[in-house]
Amino acid sequence: MKINYKNYGTYKNKKTFQEGGKRLNKNYRKEKPFFSIITTVKNNKIKLEKTIKSLNNQKFKNFEHLIIDAGSTDGTLEIIKKYDKKIDYWVSRSDKGIYYGFNDGIKLARGDIIGIINSGDLYTQNSLMIISKYFTEFRLDFVFGAVKKKKILFNYNPKKIHWSFNFYPGHSSGFFIKNAAQKKIGLYDTSFKCSADYDLFMKMLLKNKMIGVGTKKNELIGIFEMGGYSQKITMIEHIIEEAKIRIKNKQNVFYVFVLSFLRIIKNSHQLGLSTFFK
Repeated sequence: MKINYKNYGTYKNKKTFQEGGKRLNKNYRKEKPFFSIITTVKNNKIKLEKTIKSLNNQKFKNFEHLIIDAGSTDGTLEIIKKYDKKIDYWVSRSDKGIYYGFNDGIKLARGDIIGIINSGDLYTQNSLMIISKYFTEFRLDFVFGAVKKKKILFNYNPKKIHWSFNFYPGHSSGFFIKNAAQKKIGLYDTSFKCSADYDLFMKMLLKNKMIGVGTKKNELIGIFEMGGYSQKITMIEHIIEEAKIRIKNKQNVFYVFVLSFLRIIKNSHQLGLSTFFK
């Protein structure tokens, strides 16, 4: 099945555009997969291969893998092409940021459940099997899986979203949402460069009142690679963007100001303001 990339991509240079994967084969399966797993990558060839292998090693096999590459030049494409027969669809084109890649993947997703795993992050061998049971046994819109960063994070407390975004284990490798629910919420807002997932979660929980759960501590789903894109953004940039997200989602401006001020005080040492707040 030929993909009309003009309907999906955000590329600007036709000369650098490439695509591949099983979907381009005339004999590609037509039945809908249970999972659509989206991987975004740019210039991360060594870690991307580990991510691909963690998917290929899944005990639960009913999934499609979509890789959205942002025009890598370091050999990442060679790794993608190495696994061409195992990847359902991949595309390489320029874009303006990671959330453009997420959105392109969502538009291409055919599965009932959408999961996102960035290059370098891993799924444990039973991840998709565990998540599939949650969606088949309970009426849920989304699931947050336990994720190992420096330690295992597994607590999911949706009420905390009113004052803190530290209410869930992890996005990449830990977040799964029904395709129908994703369509209802819409795409990631690309005007936010580092925290568009927070905006999506606010729409998911506060505006649409969607139902979800978190997996237990012993149901480890993902292993998060430290040093990713979000950690390249300064703390003050995070605070400013999070404030904009709260205001966009109709939280009181004064309340948001107070939250931001308290966050600055809490992180004053990291921001170089510890002497000022003594």
